[in-house]
Amino acid sequence: MDEKMVTNAGDLTNTEFFYGHRACAGCGGSLALRLAMKVLGPRIFVAIPANCMSATSFLYPQVSFSVNAMISPFPATGAVLSGIEAGARALGIRDHHVVGFAGDGGTADIGIQALSGAIDRGDRIIYVCYDNEAYMNTGIQKSGLTPYGSRTTTTPAGKNIPGAVGRKKDMFGIVAAHGIKYAATASIGYPEDYLRKISKAAMCKTTSYIHVLAPCSTGWGFPAEETVDIGREAVDCGLWYLAEYEKGDFILNRKPKEFSSISEYLKRQARFRHLGEKEIEEITVGRDEKWKKIMKNWRV
Repeated sequence: MDEKMVTNAGDLTNTEFFYGHRACAGCGGSLALRLAMKVLGPRIFVAIPANCMSATSFLYPQVSFSVNAMISPFPATGAVLSGIEAGARALGIRDHHVVGFAGDGGTADIGIQALSGAIDRGDRIIYVCYDNEAYMNTGIQKSGLTPYGSRTTTTPAGKNIPGAVGRKKDMFGIVAAHGIKYAATASIGYPEDYLRKISKAAMCKTTSYIHVLAPCSTGWGFPAEETVDIGREAVDCGLWYLAEYEKGDFILNRKPKEFSSISEYLKRQARFRHLGEKEIEEITVGRDEKWKKIMKNWRV
């Protein structure tokens, strides 16, 4: 990979490779795509499975990408990326990036086998999971990355259940368990951190994985102008973390001196407003248990 392609990313600040889409106002997923492509530049091949970004960006006769882009089968993002990379090599194409943008369901549920296979093969691709914590494109159904207590159309909150009763899959840990060379978590609430990690992924000569939290104003139920702030507060209250897995080590990138209020973060979102003190306490205990393991086992 030509290092100049990555280090010159700043030259692309005012260049747009993704625009004119019809996503909802305040869409965190569209921001995750737009920012990543500013780093990766014009010589990229993009694959997107069934998700909000494919539904709002490929509307015949218009497409929202100024680079090569295609829709992949829902479960096959990792495999399609591998195929594109193999095709580029066969054609002698150099100095390019192959990147996929899959949602939480298309990554943690439907597409996990293809992602696992791509990591095992070590193909030189970048896999970005933009996590809005439900199947938003098809009606806000629960995915494997929907957090406990969240109200979705398939986990309605009532007297007997608090919404989703499961917990988010640890996709960061699952990917790291493959022995991947580079993986990271990010949030659009901390864009500089996200851009830095996309840059590092672009320098990898093998598979890299970025898991970025991308709040959804429609599915989460908050004003569209608060998307970035919600993404930041998720990190500040400890329910999301910024980290990297590199050379066999877990590295925590940001450690809040003091967590902000989980209750205030949850109550800002309609999907959590039904929760009582008992459920919020359970979420807090889960956060503390996770951070205890992080501080014990990860580099800070």
